[in-house]
Amino acid sequence: MYKLTVAYSVDIVKIWLSPGHDFKGRYGQGRLENGVLSLPEVECHAGRGLAGDRYYDFKPDYKGQVTFFDVNVLEELADALNLSEVDGSLLRRNILMSGIDLNTLIGQRFRLGEVELSGSEECAPCFWMDEAVAPGAFEWLKGRGGLRCRIHTDGLLRCGGQTLELLPQ
Repeated sequence: MYKLTVAYSVDIVKIWLSPGHDFKGRYGQGRLENGVLSLPEVECHAGRGLAGDRYYDFKPDYKGQVTFFDVNVLEELADALNLSEVDGSLLRRNILMSGIDLNTLIGQRFRLGEVELSGSEECAPCFWMDEAVAPGAFEWLKGRGGLRCRIHTDGLLRCGGQTLELLPQ
C-alpha cells in the first residue's frame, strides 16, 4: 500500500528573531526597542523554539515556538491601509513565506525543509499592531495574523525555496 504525500513548493522569504519583547506585558506603557535580526537561516530546537529568539524556552510545550506570516497577506495589508509597503518585521513573526495558506496548517503536522512542526493556532494580532504598523492594522489582521507552531525535530530553516510536506496525523 502506498501513502499519498501532499507537498507544496513554498518560499521562505525572510527569517527574523528578536532577543527581547517589545510589547508583551507593556499595556499602558510604551513599547521597548529590542530590535529584530534578519537571518539567512535559523536553528530550530524541538520543544524549545528558535535559538536566540525571545520565546526560546518560554514555557513547556509552548504553542508559539515559531511563528509564520504570509507575504501575500503582508501585501494585502499594505493595500488595505493605503501604505506603499509594510516592513514585515514590524509584525514580530519569525518566518515570512509564500506558497500556502497558513490557516490550512492549523491542527496539521508537517515537514518544512528538514524540520517537523505542527500548526497550533492562528497567531492572532494584538492591539499593538495599530502602533507598530498603522491604525487599522489590528482589526484588518484578525483571521490573517499568521500561524503559531510547535517544533518537533531539530534542524535548520533556511531562506529560499523549500518543500512543505503534510504528515500523517
